[in-house]
Amino acid sequence: MELTGRDFDKIPSRNLHVPVVEFARLWLAAEELYDREKTWSAFGVVQTCRWLACATVRPADGRTYLADAPVTNRFGLAHEETIEAEALAAEVLLFRRPVPEWLQERTGWLTAIVVTLGWAWRRSGTPPIDVPAHIPG
Repeated sequence: MELTGRDFDKIPSRNLHVPVVEFARLWLAAEELYDREKTWSAFGVVQTCRWLACATVRPADGRTYLADAPVTNRFGLAHEETIEAEALAAEVLLFRRPVPEWLQERTGWLTAIVVTLGWAWRRSGTPPIDVPAHIPG
């Protein structure tokens, strides 16, 4: 997804417990990574960032839609209560045994979501990916 300054301006600061500029840099780096490497892990970070940012997703087919929650697929804008519920749902799924078959096929996706929410929402751990120095701040 091509990000613009308007996408970054619309990020609700209440949805984050890290500085918006740090989150924006991570989101941009994640989108660039996903454009290069179509991995489930990269998609997990991108999907979570889009949802936290209340982004409008603009796929190549031209049909736009509001980003939904990555694990629960909840529609609507992310806000404090739904972010916490999503973080809990992701953690519960991470420890679910046996691991659902559909999840086994998505290598790294769920871990990326848990780490992204942990960093951006719970302010714990480190960012889910390295943010290159060339990403503007």
